Amino acid sequence: MLSRENLMAALNRVEANRGAPGADGMTTEQLRPWLVEHWARIREELDAGVFRPQPVRRVAIPKPGGGERMLGVPRVLDRFLQQAMAQVLVPIFDPEFCPTSFGFRPGRSAHQAVRRAVRAIEDGHRWVVDLDLDRFFDRVQHDALMARVARKVDDRRVLKLIRRFLEAGIRDGGIVSASVEGTPQGSPLSPILSNIMLDDLDRELWDRGLRFVRYADDVRIFVRSKRAATRVLGSVTKVIEGRLHLLVNREKSKVVPASVMTMLGFGFYFVRGGKVRVRVDPKAVVRLKMRIRELTSRRWSIAMDERIAAINRYVTGWMGYFRLADTPKVFAELDKWFRRRMRQIRWKEWKRWSARYRNLKALGIGDWQAREWASSSKGYWRIAGSAVLDRALPNSYWGDQGLKLLKPTWLRLRSA
Repeated sequence: MLSRENLMAALNRVEANRGAPGADGMTTEQLRPWLVEHWARIREELDAGVFRPQPVRRVAIPKPGGGERMLGVPRVLDRFLQQAMAQVLVPIFDPEFCPTSFGFRPGRSAHQAVRRAVRAIEDGHRWVVDLDLDRFFDRVQHDALMARVARKVDDRRVLKLIRRFLEAGIRDGGIVSASVEGTPQGSPLSPILSNIMLDDLDRELWDRGLRFVRYADDVRIFVRSKRAATRVLGSVTKVIEGRLHLLVNREKSKVVPASVMTMLGFGFYFVRGGKVRVRVDPKAVVRLKMRIRELTSRRWSIAMDERIAAINRYVTGWMGYFRLADTPKVFAELDKWFRRRMRQIRWKEWKRWSARYRNLKALGIGDWQAREWASSSKGYWRIAGSAVLDRALPNSYWGDQGLKLLKPTWLRLRSA
């Protein structure tokens, strides 16, 4: 863990990830010069087993489905040490994790998890146990977790340091509270520790011969009948609560047909021949439209090229994730709505009659129609949907402006 190569790799990773300061206010840019001056002392404390992490800073972020997710932001020194530790733990534990676990593992992705789910459904497992672990990261029992880490780690200094990171406490404003359970989301150690904790669940499901996919605490089990799914839900709940000492959210955990189930922002549907295709979860579409509305708000006073740059960054990232969906018609419909919102922004920018008339003429609209529409008192949205403005500002116009639309971006990414 404390080898120079491992520490330098950890330092580079923390600096590249940037991130917010912890409770002490130190930034990632300040970490390297601080270590030059203080590393000898920190190394002595680590060797002596007396190093103590600081409490993590509590941060609340909104959850896509409503409510808040509580994150813990460690100070950058603690992030650096946790990253160094994670880089050693991952090669020890990861090779023996189940092949159907995909979250926070090197060389694995959410797309692979979705493809595995598609194969299970196509093989006839059309009923799904949708397991919801109630506040998993907040409820992990430290003793249970440390016992699982100690199966493969016998260095007492490392075990003691992991325990101290878990028990570092939480600073919320000026109040520090003890950490008696849980592993805070937001720390470099949290992903590997969560996978270590849930590997027992994976092994139980694997040994039973069940088809399942797990991504972090998101678990889906695929079976052939509703009756079997109900039985599996009951028996797996006993394992989770009895052996892992975690809680299953009984209100959110359910048995559903595969065509109703959603997973990691995706849903599934059937086509001829029993083939399964992937769609975007409607909730993800709602979130997309909310963000596009923000980026195309007429109240946001910003130059069009800057607006388009911000939109392109979001569309590229969103479609980079959802390129797996087999729904070009959905993206085409969204693009129609998207372009209409862009047209109303342009119409508002042409504030005066003279500017509207001049620009409509320049874009190929006849003199009489240009005069009529430049004088119109209809609202922005109505005019943005008119045939005249659609002709004046067609797809090619927005292409020349550099705007990235959903379906063309999807086609480009799918063919890459």
